[in-house]
Amino acid sequence: MLALEVGGQQLSSMAALLRGSRNLLGRWYGNVVSVQVSRSMASKTQVGFIGLGNMGNPMAKNLIKHGYPVIASDVFPESCKELQELGAQILDTPADVADKADRIITMLPSSPNVIDVYTGPNGILKKVKKGSLLIDSSTIDPAVSKEMAVAAEKMGAVFMDAPVSGGVGAATSGKLTFMVGGAEEEFTAAKELLSCMGANVVYCGQVGTGQAAKICNNMLLAIGMIGTAETMNLGIRLGLDPKLLAKILNMSSGRCWSSDTYNPVPGVMEGVPSVNNYQGGFATTLMTKDLGLAQNTATNTKTPVILGSVAHQIYRMMCARGYANKDFSSVFQFLREEEGQ
Repeated sequence: MLALEVGGQQLSSMAALLRGSRNLLGRWYGNVVSVQVSRSMASKTQVGFIGLGNMGNPMAKNLIKHGYPVIASDVFPESCKELQELGAQILDTPADVADKADRIITMLPSSPNVIDVYTGPNGILKKVKKGSLLIDSSTIDPAVSKEMAVAAEKMGAVFMDAPVSGGVGAATSGKLTFMVGGAEEEFTAAKELLSCMGANVVYCGQVGTGQAAKICNNMLLAIGMIGTAETMNLGIRLGLDPKLLAKILNMSSGRCWSSDTYNPVPGVMEGVPSVNNYQGGFATTLMTKDLGLAQNTATNTKTPVILGSVAHQIYRMMCARGYANKDFSSVFQFLREEEGQ
C-alpha cells in the first residue's frame, strides 16, 4: 500500500505500475490529481504477438527469453506449436489477444493482412483496451500504417509502425534493426520491447516514417543483391574462383551486405540460403512486394527510381518462373538459368 499525507489525513491507495504514458487519476478532497506513469516502469506483463511466420516466430521467442509472458495467435495453428511448447498462451483470434494484452506486436506479410488483423471482424480493434500500445513490424504501405494509427486512436489506443531489417538470422539472434514511426513520447515504451528482439531501435518520426525507411532500405538491398549476383556470375565466367572473388570484393570498394554477409553463390559462405538451395530467408515474393511498395510511393512522390524499377521487374519475372518461395538471393540462380547454364 502507498501512504499519502493530504491535509493532515492519511489516505491509502494501491501503488500501480501501469503500462504506458497514461494518467492515474486520484480524487482527494474534490481535487483531481494526475500522475504520469512511464510505460518503461511497467513490469514484464503479458505481450501479445500476432503473426508467427519465419520472422515472427523467432521474434516472439526472444520476448520469452527476456522474461515476457507471450500471448500469441496465427492463422496457421501449426505455426504456434513451437511457441506453445516454450510457454506461450495461444488464442484463436487477434481480438482474443487484444482482450488479454495491452501491448501487442504484429508481424504480417502484407497491407491487406494488416488491415484484416487490426480492423477485421476478429481484429485487434474489436476488443482493444484503451491505452494499449500496438506495434506493427510488418512491411506495408506507409499510407496503411497511417490509416491504422487513426483507427487505433479512435479506440483510445496507440499505433506505431516498426518494420525490421536483418532477415531470419538477425530475428533468431535478436539483432534486428527496427525503424520506428509514431508519437515520440511513446518511443521509450516501444523500445523496451523492441530491444529484446533487436540490436538497433531507431526513431524515424511520425507514423509511416518507419515504413518509408524500410522501403528505401529494401529497394537498395534488391539492387545490391542483383549487382552482386551479376558480378559473381561474370567473375566465374572469367575463370575466377567464387570464394576468391568474394574475398577480393569484400576487401575492396565493391563490398556490400550481399557480398560479405549474404552471398548468393552456393558454397561461398556457410549459414546462408544459397547453401540450402535458397530455402528459408527472405522470400522472393516478399521482396517483390516491397519493391512494388517502393514503386507506388515513387510514383506518388514523382521520384525517379530507375534501378528500383528494373529490380522490381527482375523479381516479378522470378516469381513467374518458380522462384516465388525461394530466398531473394536466388537471383544468382535465375541469371545462370537465363543464360542456359
